[in-house]
Amino acid sequence: LNRKTSPPPPRQLPTIMSSPSPLSTLYFILTVGMAMILRLMSLSPLCDILNPDWILLVVVYWSMALPERFGVFTGWMVGLMTDVLTGRMLGQYALIYAVIAYFSVREHRRLRQFPILHQCLFVFYFLLFAKLVIFGLESLKAGNRLGLEFWYSAFSSVLAWPPVFWALRYVRVVARIV
Repeated sequence: LNRKTSPPPPRQLPTIMSSPSPLSTLYFILTVGMAMILRLMSLSPLCDILNPDWILLVVVYWSMALPERFGVFTGWMVGLMTDVLTGRMLGQYALIYAVIAYFSVREHRRLRQFPILHQCLFVFYFLLFAKLVIFGLESLKAGNRLGLEFWYSAFSSVLAWPPVFWALRYVRVVARIV
């Protein structure tokens, strides 16, 4: 009757965060690569004016969906690649994408809970910021006029946000990236 009993082993709590999938980085690189290809595609001069900023949309999605893995540094690196890709002033898109990634990460909980149409409004603000920075830096190099066609890509990007969101969400669900 006088046996010593050992305490029960501690219960293992289920892990909420699974370890990052090694394929998540590959999927991110593939989606950014696809966005860069779409950025470079030129079907006609009209399509060039209306071409959405695919890369910015992908950066916003991934920094909003997985803020612990894709954040400011990732936005900065993608921006540097975009600068090299488009031949713009080095650091221009790096600055823009890093700042937008920062706000996406900072507000990711709020942005996730908004309906897709409200997210479009935030994406529009991000695009407005990007366009104003681009215009400001281009104006420093030479006097530029702000034509109406300058804003067309911002509006087309807002219209492209819901399909981009759902496509990247599908990739994330199918690939089981959490």
